[in-house]
Amino acid sequence: MEFRCLTASLADPGALLEVWEGDTLAVGLFSDPDHPARTQVESLVGAGLSELLERRRFKGKPGESVSLQRLEARPGTVILVGLGEPAGFDGNALRTATASIARAAAAAGSRSLALALPVEGLEPGTATAAMAEAVRLSLYADHRFRSEPDPQSVPELVTLLGLPEGSEAALRSIDGLCAGVELARQLVAAPPNVATPAALADAAASIAADYGLELKVLERSDCEALGMGAYLAVAQGSDLPPKFIHLTYRPAAETRRRVALVGKGLTFDSGGYNLKVAGSQIEMMKYDMGGSAAVLGAMRAIAQIRPEGVEVHAIVASCENMISGGAMHPGAILTASNGKTIEINNTDAEGRLTLADALVYASKLEPDAIVDLATLTGACVIALGEEIAGLWSCSDGLAEALLAAGRAGGESYWRMPLRSSYKEGLKSAFADLKNTGPRPGGSITAALFLQDFVPKDLPWAHLDIAGTVWSDKGRGLDPAGATGFGVRTLVNWIRAGSAA
Repeated sequence: MEFRCLTASLADPGALLEVWEGDTLAVGLFSDPDHPARTQVESLVGAGLSELLERRRFKGKPGESVSLQRLEARPGTVILVGLGEPAGFDGNALRTATASIARAAAAAGSRSLALALPVEGLEPGTATAAMAEAVRLSLYADHRFRSEPDPQSVPELVTLLGLPEGSEAALRSIDGLCAGVELARQLVAAPPNVATPAALADAAASIAADYGLELKVLERSDCEALGMGAYLAVAQGSDLPPKFIHLTYRPAAETRRRVALVGKGLTFDSGGYNLKVAGSQIEMMKYDMGGSAAVLGAMRAIAQIRPEGVEVHAIVASCENMISGGAMHPGAILTASNGKTIEINNTDAEGRLTLADALVYASKLEPDAIVDLATLTGACVIALGEEIAGLWSCSDGLAEALLAAGRAGGESYWRMPLRSSYKEGLKSAFADLKNTGPRPGGSITAALFLQDFVPKDLPWAHLDIAGTVWSDKGRGLDPAGATGFGVRTLVNWIRAGSAA
């Protein structure tokens, strides 16, 4: 799929048709029937547009669309998409409208699509990137595990109209960014007999080989030597060996900043001896490595985009949480690599144990900031639903930077409290702390547990993406299935640091 930008717009249909010869034109219409765009469309398709839209009950609301087939005119297909009120039209609304257009164009068999959307109020580069991302990501399809993949038609050329000269510069990073999101989606969607700890290590190795990154994969014996008792206790119940992955991007010139990305890498979570019960969606626990998928996807994007001045370390402590004669016992006391002892009062709270040793390892790299991502708690899903991830941080500056990066990428977060009094619930009579607290505030106590494994003076943020990594029905840019959530936030945050 190729993208290009043109300054021509629907304001002069004749001039537009002189420079664009595609088969499908998509136009966004606000709900205001007197908006100038309606007159512009009417001058292209002919009088009677208002009557046609009234017959189709098109009001210009978000999510509405109408396709007009014109057998003896050019373009042969015109797609009209509702945008709602002009006052509420922002970058996210632009992405959503573009995704609707892309799906309608693909369904119509479009080969050359042009988008005429009201981008005048948005920064040109931001609008360009948002539309290109939305087209590519909304048309993503994963047929790897079907014997006969469904045929799919996608536009070969997508033209973005009404953009000033120079807007195409924003397209340079789109391929890398979308490839990163697509990799994350592929990893999360793969079944647990395919996406094993070794497969995650192989994915990291492919990125390293293709783009010249550094890779270190620690085996079980290496982790034992480093005292990773929490991580290895989770891994010990599985026949599959754990893989502790450390992938590093170094900028070509000087390093002004060093950051670490830590992703939860449970490729399957049975719950251990606290077995997941009926109705707990145990069959979907393949997506319990959504944090590691986001981190590896971000590294795939960063490797291609190559931001200046920022050294990026990706850390993934990958393993399975299984039941066997050697599996972790409820009531066991473990020692993490920073010397803290942990009483296990729930083997199904295993992700934080793997993250504990990963955070200690990341801290020893002396980064300027650490961000961890994890499908950590059902409590976060109950609190925030499936469209918003939770964000906890000991640093206001880091939290604001991540929130801004999420907004720029169309990914939503809500900052949650690190309330110190809730840590009382993690106290153990036998060890330094328990791995779970009481049920109320469960996502907060999980974040407080992780905070114990990061130095107090090191900026750190925890992103609980449990509700956002998967969509049963699809939403916005995301087809049904894995979403790749978190990749755009991480890449935007790192690129912002590169420009600082």
